[in-house]
Amino acid sequence: MLYPQRLGQFTREHADTVAAVLCGLLLFLGWFALHFGALELALLLLPAAYVIGGYESAREGLTTLFKEKELDVDLLMIVAAIGAASLGLWRREYHLIIDGAILILIFAISGALEGYAMQRTERSIRSLMSLTPDTARVLHQGREEEIPISQLKVGDEIAVKPGELIPTDGIILSGYSTLNQAAITGESLPVEKTVGAEVFAGTLNGYGALQIKVHKPAQSSLIQRVIRLVEQAQTEAPPSQEFIDRFEKGYAKIIVVAGILLATLPPFLWGWDWETTIYRALTFLVVASPCALMAAIMPTLLSGIANGARQGILFKNGAQLEKISKVRAIAFDKTGTLTTGQVQVFQVFSVSEYTRDDVLKTAASVESSSEHPIGKAIVQAAGDLNWVGAIEVQAIPGQGIVGIAQEQQIIVGNAVFVQKYVTNLPEELREIVQSLEQEGKTVVWVAKNPTPNPSPQARRGAGFEVMGVIAIADEVRLQAAATITRLKKLGVEQIVMLTGDNQETAHSVAKSVGIDRVYAQLLPEDKLDVIRRLQQEYQTVAMVGDGINDAPALAQASVGIAMGVSGSDVALETADIVLMADKLEKIAVAIHLGRRSQLIVKQNIVVALGFILLLLVGNFLGNINLPIGVIGHEGSTVLVTLSGLRLLK
Repeated sequence: MLYPQRLGQFTREHADTVAAVLCGLLLFLGWFALHFGALELALLLLPAAYVIGGYESAREGLTTLFKEKELDVDLLMIVAAIGAASLGLWRREYHLIIDGAILILIFAISGALEGYAMQRTERSIRSLMSLTPDTARVLHQGREEEIPISQLKVGDEIAVKPGELIPTDGIILSGYSTLNQAAITGESLPVEKTVGAEVFAGTLNGYGALQIKVHKPAQSSLIQRVIRLVEQAQTEAPPSQEFIDRFEKGYAKIIVVAGILLATLPPFLWGWDWETTIYRALTFLVVASPCALMAAIMPTLLSGIANGARQGILFKNGAQLEKISKVRAIAFDKTGTLTTGQVQVFQVFSVSEYTRDDVLKTAASVESSSEHPIGKAIVQAAGDLNWVGAIEVQAIPGQGIVGIAQEQQIIVGNAVFVQKYVTNLPEELREIVQSLEQEGKTVVWVAKNPTPNPSPQARRGAGFEVMGVIAIADEVRLQAAATITRLKKLGVEQIVMLTGDNQETAHSVAKSVGIDRVYAQLLPEDKLDVIRRLQQEYQTVAMVGDGINDAPALAQASVGIAMGVSGSDVALETADIVLMADKLEKIAVAIHLGRRSQLIVKQNIVVALGFILLLLVGNFLGNINLPIGVIGHEGSTVLVTLSGLRLLK
C-alpha cells in the first residue's frame, strides 16, 4: 500500500516534470509512428502529447484571458503550437505537427526547470518555518508535561534538554549553555547564555539543560515575526516587477496584432506563399514572447531575500532590496543603535584613602535596592566584590539614593544631591568629573559617614566624606566605527546621527564612531523633519533605529532599518529591513546585496531583450524554424532564471 502512496506523492510534488516526461515519450512515439507510415497511430499519440504537455499552460492562459481579460504568454505558446498542427493537417505536412509538439515539450521542460530553480529559493525561505518544534515540555508542580506550542502561556516554565531546539522566546531561570543562533541572527559562533539571558525560538541548545520562563506569547516570538514578514515579502511585487507585469500585458496585445498582420499581409506585399507566411507568423508568436523578460526580476529578488535571511538580514519585500542599493544618505539613532542601550560602569576614581573597589562596594550596597539602569550597572560592576546590601534605602528620583550599610550612612547621586550632605567636594575629583561630563559620561558621586551612626536622621554635613566618583556610559557597539567606515567606502554620501540626548554626549559618541554631522536633543517629530530635509537633498535616505520614538522617522525614510533584538515592536513593524542580530555591519552587507541584485537584474534584462531581438531578426530572414525558435526562447528564460539564483550563494 505504501508504494502507490509514494508514487502519488511523487507525482504531486513533481507534476511538471512528469508531464514533460510523458509529453516527450508520446512525442517520440508519434514521430516514430509517423516515420514508419503509421499515420493513424501518430495522429492519436501526438494530440495526447499536446494535451499532457500543454494542459497547465493552457489552463493558466485561459484563466487569465477570461478572468482578467488579459492575454498571457502561456496562451500565446499554445496558440502557436495548435497553429503549427493545424497548418500541418491542412497542408498534409505532418512534420509541422511534430514542430508544434516540440514547442509544447520544450515549454513544459522549461516550466519544470524554472519550478525547480524557484524551489531552491522557496526551500531556503521555508526552512525558517521548520526551525521550531511543535511541542514544549512545561514544568507543572515538579513534573514535565508536553503540550503544543500554541497552548503556551506567558509565565509558563519550560525545560529544554541539551541538543534540543528552543520552542519559544523566553528568559533563562536556571542553567548555563551555549546556543547556536545562526538560523535566527546569522551569527556563526554559538553564544553563551545563563540565568537572566533572553533566548529565541528556533535556536539550538548546546550542552546544558535549561529552564526557561515564557515572557511573551508564542505567536509573538522573533522567529514567528520573521516567518510572517518573509511570507509577506514573497507575495509583494517590487516596483520594477509591477512595471514588467504592466508592460507584459500591453506587449502581449501588440504581439497578437503583429502576428495577425504577419499572417495576412506578406502574401500581398512580398508575394510569400501562405504556408511560409503562417509558419513565420507562428514562429514570431513564440520568439517575441517576453518570458525571459518576465523572469528577469523576481527570481533574483527572491534569491536576495533568502540570502539576506540566512545572514540575519530580513527584507520585508523585494522593493526594499531595490531601494537599499540606491541609498545616498543614512541616519542613525544613537541609543540602542550606535550604542548598546545598556549603561555600564566606564571608570571609577577614588580619593587617596580609598580604593576603586571600596567605592564600588559602597555604591553597590545601596544601589542593589534600586531598579534604575545606573544602579544596575554599578551592581553588575561590583558583582565579584564582597559587599553587603544596605537597609532603610530611600531613592530620590533624579537626584540619588541613600541607605545604611554596616552601620554607616551612604549616599550616591549627582553633585547637587551629594553637596547637601558634603560641605566641599574634592578639587582633584571636580576636574576629573568636568572632563568626563564633556565626554558625555554620566557621573555619580559616592560618600559615606564613617562614624557608626545608623540613624537616618543624622545631621547632614556632619562626618560625611567623599569616597570617589563612578563614570557611567552607554557602551558604543564594537562594530559601529568599522560600519561607518565601510559605508563611506561603499559611497554613501552622507551619514548623520539623530538623538534626543544632549549635545556633549551626542558629539562624544559621534566622534568615536566617525560621524561628523550630529542632530541632538530631538523629539520624534524632529527626527522626522531631519529625514525629510535629507530626502530633499539626497532623495533615497535610510534610517536606522530601535525605539518607539524612531518609528515616525523609520516610516518616513526611503528605507527603514530596525534592530531586531533590541528593537521595539513598533519599530520592527514600521521598518522595511530588520537586522536580526543587531549587527550594524550587516547594513553594509544589505547595501552590497541590493547593488548586486540590481546588477544581476540589469544583466538579465539585457540578455532577455538580446535573445528576443536576435530571434526576431532570424525569423524575418528565414534562418530559424519553429523548434529552434522555441529552444532559443525557452533557453533564454531558463538562463535568466538560473542567473537570478546566483544570489543564493
